[in-house]
Amino acid sequence: MASSDALLPISAREEDPLLSDGSRSDPNAETHGRRRPVKGLLAVTFGLFFIAFYVALIATHDGSRSNDVKFESDGTATTASRARLAGVSEKSNDQLWKLSGDRNTVAFSWNNSMLSWQRTGFHFQPGQNWMNDPNGPLFYKGWYHFFYQYNPNAAVWGDIVWGHAVSKDLIHWVHLPLAMVADQWYDANGVWTGSATFLEDGSIVMLYTGSTDKSVQVQNLAYPEDLNDPLLLKWVKFSGNPVLVPPPGILPKDFRDPTTAWKTSAGKWRITIGSKINRTGISLVYDTTDFKTYEKLDTLLHKVPNTGMWECVDFYPVSKTLVKGLDTSVNGPDVKHIVKASMDDTRIDHYAIGTYFDSNGTWIPDDPTIDVGISTSLRYDYGKFYASKTFYDQNKGRRILWGWIGESDSESADVQKGWSSLQGIPRTVVLDTKTGKNLVQWPVDEVKSLRLSSKKFDMEVGPGSFVNIDVGSAAQLDIEAEFEIKKESLDKILGDASAAAEAEEFSCQKSGGSTVRGALGPFGFSVLAHESLSEQTPVYFYVAKGKDSKLKTFFCTDSSRSSFANDVVKPVYGSSVPVLEGEKLTMRILVDHSIVEAFGQGGRTCTTSRVYPTKAIYGAAKLFLFNNAIDATITASFNVWQMNSAFIHPYSEEAVRALSRT
Repeated sequence: MASSDALLPISAREEDPLLSDGSRSDPNAETHGRRRPVKGLLAVTFGLFFIAFYVALIATHDGSRSNDVKFESDGTATTASRARLAGVSEKSNDQLWKLSGDRNTVAFSWNNSMLSWQRTGFHFQPGQNWMNDPNGPLFYKGWYHFFYQYNPNAAVWGDIVWGHAVSKDLIHWVHLPLAMVADQWYDANGVWTGSATFLEDGSIVMLYTGSTDKSVQVQNLAYPEDLNDPLLLKWVKFSGNPVLVPPPGILPKDFRDPTTAWKTSAGKWRITIGSKINRTGISLVYDTTDFKTYEKLDTLLHKVPNTGMWECVDFYPVSKTLVKGLDTSVNGPDVKHIVKASMDDTRIDHYAIGTYFDSNGTWIPDDPTIDVGISTSLRYDYGKFYASKTFYDQNKGRRILWGWIGESDSESADVQKGWSSLQGIPRTVVLDTKTGKNLVQWPVDEVKSLRLSSKKFDMEVGPGSFVNIDVGSAAQLDIEAEFEIKKESLDKILGDASAAAEAEEFSCQKSGGSTVRGALGPFGFSVLAHESLSEQTPVYFYVAKGKDSKLKTFFCTDSSRSSFANDVVKPVYGSSVPVLEGEKLTMRILVDHSIVEAFGQGGRTCTTSRVYPTKAIYGAAKLFLFNNAIDATITASFNVWQMNSAFIHPYSEEAVRALSRT
């Protein structure tokens, strides 16, 4: 077969952003992807810098700290948070007030009944305290393993270690003892995000970022103590850690979150790590044969200017023809590759579909106008969803996506209730073989095991209608629905040349939410709604006519009226969703107390919201079907299931035995 080197992207030959003096990398780098020796003073300077940096890093792990004082716009001095000192972001009340627009807002007076109701029934969360990024998910000897960033001491970010839980079905979990704690100089300030890789012999390696006692981000190696233990209870840190330190040109706090490794055509393992150069987000690439020593490629996997720090980079193949997952090392003509990065500046996960070049470790997007991290790029989720990570489930031949769902309330409320954050229901993720231009995500089939009683409804709903759907308790629901706009309603709008074209101007976020009426929308469901509708969270479609007289569909979630509380961020989320000719409009909604996950058109567009009702709780939480369109009559056919709780258990040998029998 002819070499693909001739097809390598121009970006593979661009200036290396790690060369701070502006000199160019080897012009033949695209044929081998390695840094050739650089002659003269530049090589000597960089070599001495790197050696000095590494020696200093090891020699100065004495635990000394320094304070970082910053000045606000009003001139007041404040001490930077622990997370900011360490080089990561975390939730704070300052962020909340910036979003709410009122720094002087008085916190809502939450009572224990309200706060207790917010705890979910079937989403993964620890018994107490803070949780953030998913780490190293895998399937091993009959068990799904989930590791996560965890603070065992408080409901706020800090003291980060690795929590660990196991499941037979990704839904019912048992918590295990902590997998890794911050007990070495190279992870003294936190055992941060990492990924698992299966080797050919079935053994497992885990690469993770450690924040050193000097808050330098380094990469470390760990592995199970006993591969015969299906629970993988004990983990051993490699005695030669750290295995990677920030390379020249990368700042000490801009080097984190190694990916799962994949095999190259040369038989080596390859990983990528997120970073930035000034405001350019980048993904560094390293090859290894033993996960202890590494060779940095001269080229970057990818870079996008003005996107800031790339966290939690993910890289994996998707099939162009089959609706199934692929092992991370799979490549070939029927494969596309996904690059996903979590944007530290915006707290948004962006992805793009493109082509990967094995020979030099680079990737280019199919459509540069929707490249990773720019405002027009694709997202896994247009709501509250961050620091996501996928893994290949060899048990069922699928790729599973985990995402951290943070809080939208105040930090003080989290402290009062004693916990913070959830994980979204695990999702399968595949390329949309119908469009070829986006991914589709769907809750894993196992969540259906929680379905209890169900009711089926078929209704025709006229303009301006709200219908109370009698399903009993509405705090834990699974809703699947199909909608059609009556043909005469569509014909009226499409045949009226004077009807305003609004598709180009409409956006879920900026067009006023579900109360703003158009000819063909909004219509959908109001979940977690009070009978008076004074509190409600609408999930809906909005269909708009474009200047070309074609229809464009949007899928949105409006949390602006979800709570009377004034210390809660309540945005409208959503985006456009592709609807192909002949398709009905479909949605699925998972409601679980303070989280609402919504999937439009089979998961082409997804939104996740955190909501905190003060009245629409317990028996007062209702479900409504609504059509707030001006002219359209819709038909709705839908099923609603009550959902059981997953009963996630604390660690005990009996709990593990009980789960193993399911």
